[in-house]
Order: sequence, then C-alpha cells, then structure tokens
Amino acid sequence: MTETSIKDFEAAIAELESIVKKLEEGDLALERSLALYERGVELSRFCHARLEDAERRIEMLNERGQLKPAPPSLTDD
Repeated sequence: MTETSIKDFEAAIAELESIVKKLEEGDLALERSLALYERGVELSRFCHARLEDAERRIEMLNERGQLKPAPPSLTDD
C-alpha cells in the first residue's frame, strides 16, 4: 500500500492502531514485522501531515462573526 491508498485520517488511525497491536503481540516473523513497521511509519506521516493541515485551518469567530486566526497557543508546535 502507498500513501495514495490511504482514504482518510480516521481510516489511517484505525489501521495504525491495528498495526501497533499486531507488533506488540510479537508473534510475527521478522519480515512481516518490518513490513508492518514501514506501513506504520507511512500512516504516521500521513496522519501528522493531516493534523498539521487541520491546525493551520483552525480559525475562531469573534463577537461580530468575523473569522480571525486561532490564538498562538493553538498553533505552537
């Protein structure tokens, strides 16, 4: 699977959780473990990028209904 096959954030998180569970069980062959680890890294990068995109899009409404940027506390790394 490649990043283009990742449908959305929620699906990526669900798959990542499944991979973590399998790796924690420790009953896998080395090659399978490595393949799952690589997929997990790919999913993690995808999710991180989506979270960064969402963070940049966060805006708050002020009293007059106008959009203003989110406060720095919400956008700091």
